Amino acid sequence: MFRDPFDIDNYALDPDHYLAVPFVPTEEDTVEAMLSLAGVGPNDRLYDLGSGDGRIVIAAARDRDARGVGVDIDPVRIADAIEYAGWAGVEHLVDFIEEDLFAVDIRPATVVSLYLLQSINVELRPRLLSQLKPGARIVSHAFDMGDWQADERVKVIDGYIYKWTVPAPVAGRWDWTRADGTPCRLELEQTYQKVSGRAWLGEDEVKLTAELSGERLEVELQADDAAPVLRFILTFADGALRSAVEG
Repeated sequence: MFRDPFDIDNYALDPDHYLAVPFVPTEEDTVEAMLSLAGVGPNDRLYDLGSGDGRIVIAAARDRDARGVGVDIDPVRIADAIEYAGWAGVEHLVDFIEEDLFAVDIRPATVVSLYLLQSINVELRPRLLSQLKPGARIVSHAFDMGDWQADERVKVIDGYIYKWTVPAPVAGRWDWTRADGTPCRLELEQTYQKVSGRAWLGEDEVKLTAELSGERLEVELQADDAAPVLRFILTFADGALRSAVEG
């Protein structure tokens, strides 16, 4: 018989079955808040790492027409999630994989959801940054990513949820030319989405302000406090500068 997915009494862990993160069902309101914060929509593929009964993946499919994949190491949870997906009528939009969340390939994901522990989030962080495309979103219930500061934090009934946007790698030297023929140069340093460095217009070094979100870097250049501010939107892909638009 199908077990009610919202009855927490159904989720006593087998003491002989070791899990790095014990299963605690996410409140329905928090699930909706996570999907809203991540902006999940029909064009997204959501991966839920440590998916438990699959409620986040299933809600994304049922309410937002998104495709989803749930990953859990516990075969009992995977069986429950598959049954729940059929009960919800979204089995054609979702898959559930019994696999270690540190081994699964997450490259297809545009959104990743987490309800783990901070230590697990931090251990996952290199995989998230290396496998996900710039612009992919990550949402976590209750736990942050250590020194990778969240772009947004929202209070919910049972704590906070956090959002990060995977940044493009932009550290290094980048050159382009303005429409009037003036060469522009940036030499950038990067810590996650935080970007600093130096800038030149022609031969003159100028003040630089930079803000990175996904593959898009917004730059302001100013020769001095009395000079006009020049604004550029730089777009990066596959480790290269693809475009520089002024305005």
